[in-house]
Amino acid sequence: MLFETNDKTIVIDPYLSNSVEKINFKNRRRQAIDERFLKIRPDVLIFTHDHPDHYDEETVKHYFRENSKILVLSPFSVWKEVKKFGGDNNYVMFNAGTQWSEGGVVFRAIDAEHSDDYAIGVLLEAEEKKYYITGDTLYNEKIFHIVHEGIYAIFLPINGAGNNMNVADAKQFAERIRAEKVVPLHFGLFDSMTGEELHLNNKVVPMIYKEIEL
Repeated sequence: MLFETNDKTIVIDPYLSNSVEKINFKNRRRQAIDERFLKIRPDVLIFTHDHPDHYDEETVKHYFRENSKILVLSPFSVWKEVKKFGGDNNYVMFNAGTQWSEGGVVFRAIDAEHSDDYAIGVLLEAEEKKYYITGDTLYNEKIFHIVHEGIYAIFLPINGAGNNMNVADAKQFAERIRAEKVVPLHFGLFDSMTGEELHLNNKVVPMIYKEIEL
């Protein structure tokens, strides 16, 4: 996922390799890799948890160049690995409850219920709008005590596999958050879902490698 706001390029959980297929052939890519996105120079890299389709070293190595000076936000499970790349990047341990402000953008790490105990979601506040990227998560009541009203757009998984919400729970989760826009994620890469399975009038279905305006 890529955000461009406040003159910042923010990349979250980039996966542009075949690492997962090497672990389990059933999880082969159904979308070709667009190498243009390996040439991006991000200002901020965010990783939500330590699974290879979210923190993928084969992808990440393309972003860490000499003098890249990237702000890297990641929970402990990823932080202890990603900082090994070294260089002049700023590796910030971004566990649930942590806040980091950078260039007019505020980042907050939000609890997620996933098979990585350190998994997080991200609340991104920029240009007077709040964007909530849940990361991989199940529906869990504790999250609603942290994320309150005022969310402009929510991005959430719908595939119902690998400890992610299914479509029914994602719908209820989005309705509880009451965001203006709902963007389904975690579909179509390893399965045949299209995003249209989420029945909400305010959904915006993204297309891979295509820009959407919210």
